[in-house]
Amino acid sequence: MITRKIKDRLLSLRDLVATAWWIILIVGIGFVVAYQFVKPAPPSRIVISTGGKGSPYQYFAKRYAAILEKSGITLEIQPSSGSLESVDRLKSGEADIAFVSGGAIEAPDDPETAASDDLYSLGSVFYEPIWVFYRNTAQQKSAVPFVPLTRLADLRGKRIAIAQEDSGIRQLIQRLLEANEIKGAPQTLASADVVSALQKGSVDAAFIIAPERSPVIRALLRAPGVQVMSFAQASAYQRRFPFLTRLTLPQGAVDLVRNHPPRDTWLLAPTASLIVRGDLHPALQNLLLQAASKVHGGNGFFQSAGEFPAYMDETLPLSPEAARYYKSGPPFLQRYLPFWLAVLIERLVVLLVPVIALLIPLLRFAPAIYSWRVRAKVFRSYGELRYLEEEIRHNFDPAEEASYRQRLDAIDETAGALNLPLGFSDLIYTLREHVDLVRQELSKQRAKQRDEASATEASATEASATA
Repeated sequence: MITRKIKDRLLSLRDLVATAWWIILIVGIGFVVAYQFVKPAPPSRIVISTGGKGSPYQYFAKRYAAILEKSGITLEIQPSSGSLESVDRLKSGEADIAFVSGGAIEAPDDPETAASDDLYSLGSVFYEPIWVFYRNTAQQKSAVPFVPLTRLADLRGKRIAIAQEDSGIRQLIQRLLEANEIKGAPQTLASADVVSALQKGSVDAAFIIAPERSPVIRALLRAPGVQVMSFAQASAYQRRFPFLTRLTLPQGAVDLVRNHPPRDTWLLAPTASLIVRGDLHPALQNLLLQAASKVHGGNGFFQSAGEFPAYMDETLPLSPEAARYYKSGPPFLQRYLPFWLAVLIERLVVLLVPVIALLIPLLRFAPAIYSWRVRAKVFRSYGELRYLEEEIRHNFDPAEEASYRQRLDAIDETAGALNLPLGFSDLIYTLREHVDLVRQELSKQRAKQRDEASATEASATEASATA
């Protein structure tokens, strides 16, 4: 009994495999095609290029690293001499991500040229106010009446310093000075030396690009004899340099009691952008944007909650992943699942959806095809039986009776030897019943022939007697 059950199961499996091989083949081809569109898993280590040691870029990069570490991604921080070196690292493949100051790279005339470098922006992440501090000669008892500085063109012929070594920032300030027909290269000062240089008169004005909370900015805003410039032409700068934004330092924001500054002060600010290589994994781009929202999305002195990240500097094209992020937010799965699990499911979905789309309609036809294959074994015997029945019924030859019976016995033996799954056993018994019906028909035809022969013989005897 056990052997019979095993045999039946093996037969069922054989028929199933014989039926399903073409389904497996089609699904396999679909699997291979779908696999071409599945991106590889994201790397577990990426490199970000920042500014110099102690710069805001490096501070923010450390916060990014802490957030990404929770998702199993190691962010390696590489200090640089500035935005220009960071861009070079991106182009050479030494870095995957970089903080780049607005204006550090010039927008190409042809947008396709920017894409040809395979660099994309994830958006701006914070403002970098341009502070222009100058000597307040009125407080130094100068004989010359003090006139507030409101235009960079008024610095022509003055001693100008830049309080940063960052190559990108230096290039930006140089572009602003050249736009005002100011020739020559400004000298470079350490941030800590700017206050004393202005107060002592060794320089007349100094450019600093730094957050309002940085120690050097706080010191300069409160330093005697030092004034911050308000850009009267801020709107004109915005038109000429689209990467610049006009910011307002409100009256009394530094010191309410002493009403400092005494009036609203207009500043200009590029934005620091998060630039990535085009081949950076899309899942990591989304993860970086989520980290940027946590790090830069709060309220600030010059920004509102939720203002960053945003696509404000259009020097480089926006990454397609960033465009989707700004439109719809983080991917659905990454909102509720750990990063590694969300990425795994996203990859499997891309792989399985087309496969399932093929498999479902194929499986609908599979049972009918399987049933047809099993029944076909019986149908062949039915074809022979039908042909034999027609021959017996319409062309019965008594001399062939033995041949008829041999053929019926052969069909009966074939039916008995059929190996069908248990679910189709009734077909065998039905076939054997039909073989018996044809045997009965053969007996009827034989009796009919016998009766006809007897009647013919009786008629012949009666005719002979009459004669």
